[in-house]
Amino acid sequence: MSRSAASRLDRNRRLALASGAAAGLAALGLPRTARSADDKILIGYWPIASGLPLYAGLERGIFKDAGLNVEGVKFASAQQVAEAMISGRIHGSANGTASAVLGLAEITSPGLFKIICSNPSNHKLVLDEFVVPKDSPIKSIAELAGKKVASGPGIQNVTLAKIILEKNGISNPVVTELPVGQHVPALAAGQIDAVYTLEPTGTAGRLKGLARVLETGVISKYVLGAPDAPWFGGSASVTTSFLKDSPELAKRYIAAYAKAVESVRKQPDESRKHLDGFTAIEEALAKEVPLAGFTLYNEFTASDIGYFQKFFDIFTERKIFSRKLDVKSLIYTA
Repeated sequence: MSRSAASRLDRNRRLALASGAAAGLAALGLPRTARSADDKILIGYWPIASGLPLYAGLERGIFKDAGLNVEGVKFASAQQVAEAMISGRIHGSANGTASAVLGLAEITSPGLFKIICSNPSNHKLVLDEFVVPKDSPIKSIAELAGKKVASGPGIQNVTLAKIILEKNGISNPVVTELPVGQHVPALAAGQIDAVYTLEPTGTAGRLKGLARVLETGVISKYVLGAPDAPWFGGSASVTTSFLKDSPELAKRYIAAYAKAVESVRKQPDESRKHLDGFTAIEEALAKEVPLAGFTLYNEFTASDIGYFQKFFDIFTERKIFSRKLDVKSLIYTA
């Protein structure tokens, strides 16, 4: 791609994010500024299992006990969360917000955020998966050639789904974007043959007798090249404007979020009940949902950073990122 073409592509992305923020967020009725007299902290999330620390922090009163007025703001996609951060409508993102979407937002608005926690997953810490209808004859991802394949919304989901299909010998794969809540119904209705998705979709489909998981941990295996590699596909963050404008409040929030992460680690079974009301899975079924891991800003190892960087570099290589991002520089330091 020529420099002028890359420049036009980057400009178009900026315009798309800006227009999406102006239209989509105004429709949500959010205030022009996220600051308020009672220091309300607005955190964006979309309804997947890895957002659990935010859900637990709200439901267990962890934020309230820290003297914080935190409110979770639900969005239909990670891109909407990023757009809200760019527009200053929210103070940060919950775990589960697509890291690559945050990366694209950083390119659009340099110095936008700092990562306070990421959620690694692989074939053991299950989050990412391919799911097919319950009675589908398909036994492997390689058999999806010529089939109708969908993914969650956003550039991260579509790009990863295509890479996985390519790694399984499928040339020029076509992937349709669908809201996560439509994945199981679309499979059951025969509208699609398979979907690249995130938990709790696979569990919900299995327990309802409508779908089965074809393969889990697909990003680590096919994109990062090792089944045990940590895929930092989602990240909790705070905006740098929040850190700058309200440094003490931001630090208290980060500390409270860390306590919420610790509560999920210590009581995973008890924590699962908080998925009810925030995701598509009811409390009675929540005990079946596998959980991703959580790595706080001060827990990243050199190996973690290496795999995280490899993940981001893929988006640079595919010309989705207009420039290379240094993951280490995006992680919060106290």
